[in-house]
Amino acid sequence: MENSSTDEGVVARGGLDDSVRGELDSLRDSIDNIDAAVVHMLAERFKCTQRVGRLKADHRLPAADPAREARQIIRLRELAESAKLDPAFAEKLLNFIIAEVIRHHETIAGERPSDGADSTEGP
Repeated sequence: MENSSTDEGVVARGGLDDSVRGELDSLRDSIDNIDAAVVHMLAERFKCTQRVGRLKADHRLPAADPAREARQIIRLRELAESAKLDPAFAEKLLNFIIAEVIRHHETIAGERPSDGADSTEGP
C-alpha cells in the first residue's frame, strides 16, 4: 500500500494539511508581531529608566528602591492574574528587568563625578 503525501489534503511539508499549515503560519506571524512589540516596549521602558537613573545619580539617590520594587511586583502579579498569565512567571520577568535597571543605574552613578564638581566646560 502506497502512502502518498497528497492523499486527503496532506502536503509533503511535514505531513500537515494545508489548512493546518496555514493556521500555524498565521499564529506564528502573530507571535512574531507580538515579540516585536515586546522588544519595542522594553526599549521604551529602558529609555525611561535610564532617565530615572540619571536623575537618581544627579541627586545621589540609591540605584535600588526596594519599596517601589515590592509595589511593582504586587501590581504586576495582579495584572498577570487578571490577564490569565502565571503570576510567578510575571514576577520572575519583572525581577529580571529590575535587576537590569539597577545595573544600569549603578553604571550611570559610577559615571558621574564623585565630588559633584562638573568639568570646567560650561553647560
